[in-house]
Amino acid sequence: MEHTAGSESPINPSRSETPDQPVFNEPLLPPAAPFLAPSEGSPTPRDSYLTTNSVTPSATPSAALLPDDGEKDLPDQGDSTAANRSQPLHKRPLIWALAVAAVALIAVAVIVPVYFVVIKPKNNNVTGGNSNGTNGNGNPNSPTHQPPSNGITGGNGSTIITADGTQFTYINPFGGIWVSDPNDPFNNDAYCNSWTPPLNTSWVWGQDKLYGVNLGGWFVLEPFITPTLFQKYQPDAVDEWTISIAMAADTASGGISQLENHYKTFITEQDFAEIAGAGLNWVRIPIPFWAIEVWGNEPFLARTSWQYILTSLEWARKYGLRVKIDLHTIPGSQNGYNHSGKLGDPNFLNGVMGIANAQRALSYIRVFGEFFAQQEYSNLVGIFGIMNEPAQPLFGKDALVAFYIQAHNVLREITGIGKGYYISIGNGFAAINSWDGFLPNSDRIILDSHPYFAFNGEANDSPISTTGPDGNYGGVWPQQACSSWANQMVSSQSAFGVSIAGEYSNGFNDCGFWLRGTTQPTPMNPDCSLWNDYASWNDTVKQGLKNYALASMDALVYPFFWTWKIGPTASGDIEAPLWSYQLGLQGGWMPTDPRDSVGKCKSLGVDNSGFNGQYLNYATGTGGDLIPSSVIAASPFPPLTISNAPSPVYALPFYTPTGTVVTLPPPTNTGKDSSLNGWADNQDTAPAPTPISGCNYPNAYTTNGVVPLSGCSTAGGGVPPTNLPVATSLTSTLTTTTTTPAVVLPTTTTTVPP
Repeated sequence: MEHTAGSESPINPSRSETPDQPVFNEPLLPPAAPFLAPSEGSPTPRDSYLTTNSVTPSATPSAALLPDDGEKDLPDQGDSTAANRSQPLHKRPLIWALAVAAVALIAVAVIVPVYFVVIKPKNNNVTGGNSNGTNGNGNPNSPTHQPPSNGITGGNGSTIITADGTQFTYINPFGGIWVSDPNDPFNNDAYCNSWTPPLNTSWVWGQDKLYGVNLGGWFVLEPFITPTLFQKYQPDAVDEWTISIAMAADTASGGISQLENHYKTFITEQDFAEIAGAGLNWVRIPIPFWAIEVWGNEPFLARTSWQYILTSLEWARKYGLRVKIDLHTIPGSQNGYNHSGKLGDPNFLNGVMGIANAQRALSYIRVFGEFFAQQEYSNLVGIFGIMNEPAQPLFGKDALVAFYIQAHNVLREITGIGKGYYISIGNGFAAINSWDGFLPNSDRIILDSHPYFAFNGEANDSPISTTGPDGNYGGVWPQQACSSWANQMVSSQSAFGVSIAGEYSNGFNDCGFWLRGTTQPTPMNPDCSLWNDYASWNDTVKQGLKNYALASMDALVYPFFWTWKIGPTASGDIEAPLWSYQLGLQGGWMPTDPRDSVGKCKSLGVDNSGFNGQYLNYATGTGGDLIPSSVIAASPFPPLTISNAPSPVYALPFYTPTGTVVTLPPPTNTGKDSSLNGWADNQDTAPAPTPISGCNYPNAYTTNGVVPLSGCSTAGGGVPPTNLPVATSLTSTLTTTTTTPAVVLPTTTTTVPP
């Protein structure tokens, strides 16, 4: 796709601007003359946009190809001296020198890649970009890629051998390289493609273009993503709470440890390699709070997933993929959906245990925040999403804003201003522009929204296999994506700050096995038998879906597809194909190069070029240290009221800040010089919330519990809300009169892939 000058946003790099790659990134192909077109079927890092022209041979052979008949007398060229007469090729010193040089160049072309890719670890230094994202040539969209400084590395066509002995070929036609250095497990020299900065170079919002995908259903289960896990335990298993209970009772099948086998097998290292090879550069990884601990009767498999979360970060680093960590579950449930851990009523900022559950949530945000703020993860984990899809329509924006401010202050006490990950907050199912101007002078907050047509309550049965206004297949849907989302997302970049689509999909309708849960109602779309059976799709359907995906990518500015992989049902078939990026690549309805999305909305008559790439200063880390006191005062935490509370907030149950903090253990291999211990801020010594002794707490997952008469709150003689173990202003210091040593989670004894 060609782009005319001035037709693209600074965050949409032209495909023609991809810089040349070092020799060692090329696949190890037989040497060929550099002026010849590459042979058909021989991929190079530029195959997706290289125009291959045929070369017509000359009708007259060159002198070098003539037979050597010995020394010949050639016509006099006006100079009678022997020194200036033409000599046979084998007697010309210059020609011999050129021939030797050519042979040497061919040898270098063959030997150097083999030496650097297969034999010799690198010892060249990587040149990183500066703070404004340029690489020294004045083009911020052309990151500098240099040979890695150390480690075993390879590019397109190289062989990967995983920790369990699995072997596969790394296919990456976009110039990406992987790096694995056992002596330096936090090596950041890898890059996933030629247009994305290496991990050792700063990502610049407004200049670098994000193409992301979710790893849903891995650490937080959803029935429609992994249906076979749930089908075994029907009708009881509807969410992770109930499937955990069912598995624990099924000791003959291994009990709840069956989940660990899922962690090991559902997503593997090869998935990360394929994600990089698909031209994507970010992964969003949903994680559960029970990676830290569980309380009371919570049936979740505690702590085990953490070791696999660490492995996921190792694989992302190896293939140069940046990470958005997303806390997908909250104690009590933040939205009542099955992917919050428990289907039913939300009990976060809602009902009798709404404040107590929020206290636990802040504590877990703090624990995760401390871990990902460590220097070893600063270049890898670029975004920390503190809560997935909070149900703002239920508990109101005021209470949610109070929580967001508190979480922001807690995390910035840990990282410092302008340092560490960005913090992402959910739009809470509210209009994107309702968050314009949120928390002025805060430090690097991202707004995360999840635009879908699938859940709009309509049949959405307009065909996608007909041509649209641009003459391409897709029907009304590509233009609908652009007209519905593009201007909102572009406007939010200026009015709010960095604004991303943490989820989107090809699901333009509500088809998909168990998409809306194991007890889902009859889908609105009448043709789900077609949309659940991708084997029956013809080329026009596939092209229509691809154009819809391209339009969605272009409209959403910074898109993360939901999700990378959908597992099969008990029948062996994948029956929610509109939601699998991997299957779409294999089947031909997802783009093999996401950059093809650039300009798609404009071709459909929707101008989305209104953002110039310049954010508010505090949105990207240059001035977020003076949140107006009036803003903080207007949103105190705990909030003055919460929804469905049977009594005033001060009389609701609270936890006391006298508990022992649980920290997360680092990976087994941390390198020789790493001081990694799971806790970035040594000054953060505040205890954790814990139940008040003697309080008979209501069920934390039931909204309509009875308020205890005494011993659990301020009114009943408990701990006043002002003593919650969290920061109260951005410049406050987390202190306490009781210092409790942190407890480090024990490392699981189960063998975990590195």
